[in-house]
This record gives sequence, structure tokens and C-alpha cells, in this order.
Amino acid sequence: SSSNNKLRAEGFIPAILYGGKDPNKNISVSKKEISSIISSDTFLSKVLELDVDGKKEKVIPREVSYHVVSEEPIHIDFMRIVSGKKVVLEIPVKFVNHVDSPGLKRGGVLNIVRRKVELKCPAENIPNEIVVNLEGTDIGTSIKISSVKLPENVIPTITDRDFVVATVAAPTIIKEPEKPAEEAT
Repeated sequence: SSSNNKLRAEGFIPAILYGGKDPNKNISVSKKEISSIISSDTFLSKVLELDVDGKKEKVIPREVSYHVVSEEPIHIDFMRIVSGKKVVLEIPVKFVNHVDSPGLKRGGVLNIVRRKVELKCPAENIPNEIVVNLEGTDIGTSIKISSVKLPENVIPTITDRDFVVATVAAPTIIKEPEKPAEEAT
């Protein structure tokens, strides 16, 4: 619509706010304010505070539409966060303590199976990321979701199996050169 085009020209992105008991509401967000976070990996799981008619509302971006040619964001769907409700989100996984992993020290490779994990989170407790500690992991270690510390009341949407988030794999060397005998201690 022409009003949307006018908004875009003025550096605003049209958006819709939905969820909760309130009706859907058309809003616009400043492109400048949102452009720094919209390109980040965590945008679709980040809790933002929008000022809607002078009232602060906590929301989560659920979908971004991009212009086919310019790849500029042209529309965003925001979902209101309602206290006491659970939301399902893909939360990015962050790996820490690479240097404390014996497997990686020996040349192993961190094979990330899931860069994001879908979690059911209480609206008031949405983690920015899930932290996976690599300390003590050796070659052949599978890091399963059960060994990842999740925030309170945050549960994976996959409940029927303990799925793998990452593995520490052996280095992919086709053939190891023969080691001289005196080194093989």
C-alpha cells in the first residue's frame, strides 16, 4: 500500500504486532534502530522492547520479509510476549572453552550438528543463546542436549530422544604418515 511505501522512504519498516489478548496492530520500526540487530543470527529469538504509542511492549520478531531485489527488510512480524505463556523459538548454540577440549587440542574437529535448537521457553525467560561447554571433551565425544545446561523451565521441543548438538570428531586425514619408531612412545 502507498502508506507502507511512504514509511519505507522515511526509513521506517512496516510491521505487525500480534499475539496475546490485544488485537493485531500495524506499527513501524526505525530501520536504523533495527538494522544492526536484524542481520544478526539471533534476531528471531531476541526479545525486543518496542515503544508502541508510548507503552513499552516486549516482543519477539517472528518473521522478516525481504525485498526480492534490494534484499532490504520490508516487513516484520512481531509477536507480543505474554507472561505465563510459553513460546517456541530456535535459540542459537554457542560453544565455549575450545582450548580446554583435549580432543580439539589433539587436532580433533568440532562438528556442529545443530547451530540452533528449538526450545519451548517461558515468555519471561528466553535465553539469548545456549552455551555448550567443550571442557574435557575428547575425540569421539557426542554432546547431547541432556548434557547442555538449559535455563530453568526451558525445554527442547524434541522430547522423544536425546539428540546430538555437536561431536568432537577425529581429524579428517586420509592417511597418517608413518611415524619414526623413536617417536612412538
